[in-house]
Amino acid sequence: MAHIFIWIISFLTIAGVIIRPFKISEAIWAVGGAVLLLIARLILPTEGWSGIIKGTDVYLFLTGMMLLAETAREEKLFDWLAAHATKMAKGSANRLFLLIYLVGIIVTAFLSNDATAVVLTPAVAAAVKAAKVNKPLPYLLICAFIANAASFVLPISNPANLVIYGAHMPPLLQWLPQYILPSFFAIVSTYFMLRFTQRDALKERIETNIVIPALSQGGKTAIIGIAATAMILLISSAIDIQLGLPTAIAGILTSAIVIIRARKNPWIVIKGVSWEVIPLVAGLFVIVEALNKTGVTQSLTNILVNANVAHGITSTAWYSGVIVAFSCNLLNNLPAGLIAGHVIQAANAPELVKSAVLIGVDLGPNLSITGSLATILWLVALRREGQHVSAWTFLKLGALIMTVALLFSLAALWI
Repeated sequence: MAHIFIWIISFLTIAGVIIRPFKISEAIWAVGGAVLLLIARLILPTEGWSGIIKGTDVYLFLTGMMLLAETAREEKLFDWLAAHATKMAKGSANRLFLLIYLVGIIVTAFLSNDATAVVLTPAVAAAVKAAKVNKPLPYLLICAFIANAASFVLPISNPANLVIYGAHMPPLLQWLPQYILPSFFAIVSTYFMLRFTQRDALKERIETNIVIPALSQGGKTAIIGIAATAMILLISSAIDIQLGLPTAIAGILTSAIVIIRARKNPWIVIKGVSWEVIPLVAGLFVIVEALNKTGVTQSLTNILVNANVAHGITSTAWYSGVIVAFSCNLLNNLPAGLIAGHVIQAANAPELVKSAVLIGVDLGPNLSITGSLATILWLVALRREGQHVSAWTFLKLGALIMTVALLFSLAALWI
């Protein structure tokens, strides 16, 4: 009976995060669900704390990235970048769409999908404003979809990659041959499907007379900080150091230097950060800890082992990738990745199955707005810009875009 109540509370919590009844923040639903599990004594305080602690690296990573993004936004760096991108588009909406998509690939690959949601979304919002675009949504959708589609180019492109492999992360020279083709197909198919669905909105002409604003000294420092963070993440990944602490240090140092040099009140940057994202993630980790008590990890491990024996590695890889991809949208890919990581390590899964699961965890969240933390961060950034996307609108697009990209990417594992 306790297990049934855990599943009911977990389901209602995830539903609250997805639907946001009464426009209550996602963080309140996640934390509320975690607290309810504790009050009902369905998990012990020590178990809840254990779940929270497991997310420490993610909290640090998010803190660093959000501070970097808010500092850059405050120093008008995004306005400066947006003006340059809009000028390069030369009045073509399709060219601007492609430019934003290419930038999204670079940011996701070298700074992570969460950084794309946090850092790129304000820049794109500024770009479409400078271009006097009547329908900005197609350009903003890029930030959400490329954040997941390009998130297995490198090990650092998605924190979920670290969760899947744990202490057994492949070296970079092994990762690239393994994931470069699936990444290529994911990125290219996502681009063409997204552009196809938004083709009518991309017929308008955009502003060509763009004034490039001067970049402040603080903006230049923010650029250096973002570039340095990308290098730190690559080095940390190469020498097998968790990414959270280096990212947090880089973000805090960059913000501090900019604030001191500009003689600004630190509170201006601090209050601009969407801190509610951290309790949201913590709540999800507690939910996963409770679900583990129901024996779900052991059951899934047995299913995976039996599938390998009964159906072979190829069929198991296909089933695993597809099922995990859709499951991420019920639980969010970070906690789903935690469960999947435990399962494939406990089952000693073949490399092909492990790769298919990782692609499912990374790419599957393009189906719905709560599929990944990156998409939730994107929604938060959108609201700050006065834009809104309903769960149904995103789902209609995601059902087409994600499914096509997933099938191409999984098929690419056999090339």
